[in-house]
Amino acid sequence: MVNLLSSPAETAPVVDTTRDQIVADIRATLGASVVDSLVKPGDDVWIRVTTESWNSSMQKLQAMGFDYFCFLSAIDWLPSPFGRGEDDPTEPAPERDSTIRPGYTGGETRMQMLVRLVNSRTHVGVNVKADVPNDGYTIDSISNVFAGANWHEREAHEMFGIGFVGHPDLRNMYLPADFEGFPMRKDFPLLARMVKPWPGIVDVEPLPGGDAEPEEVS
Repeated sequence: MVNLLSSPAETAPVVDTTRDQIVADIRATLGASVVDSLVKPGDDVWIRVTTESWNSSMQKLQAMGFDYFCFLSAIDWLPSPFGRGEDDPTEPAPERDSTIRPGYTGGETRMQMLVRLVNSRTHVGVNVKADVPNDGYTIDSISNVFAGANWHEREAHEMFGIGFVGHPDLRNMYLPADFEGFPMRKDFPLLARMVKPWPGIVDVEPLPGGDAEPEEVS
């Protein structure tokens, strides 16, 4: 007979009061501009705002104390039609799922913008997302709010083909001006991977001396 000394305690839900309050304050300030939000207790905050409010939302968040701009980037949620790096190149290509899954706080488009802002006094940050319309891949620039976004938007324009309305100078930084295509899009053909299977597991060469017989020591 086994006597239970104690019953298993119920696991209490994890609560992050600080981040929950941040989301509440953001929703109160941005109002209907907030489409969705997510708090991962003890980890981070995600906010998705409407495309139309992208610039004004940044202004309001800056006024709330999120005054440190970390980075801006684009996300292409389209699954790569060329497969995954872990696919075995010696096997037939598996059937690919082309469903777009836009991650935390959802999304309605293939492309999204992502900005990371931090409150320089509390050191708590938020991730802010917005959909980029499929019919033109264009969204407002926020370089007038955060000067550091200027360079990041130029990079996103060059690599993802996203236009930023109001940006003062969307010139290429890395590629020739007449370069065709956008290398960071999931459907951009990487010729090196077409010529040589990816990953290069089928042509691994031994290290020099790896298979050599050990020399006898006299």
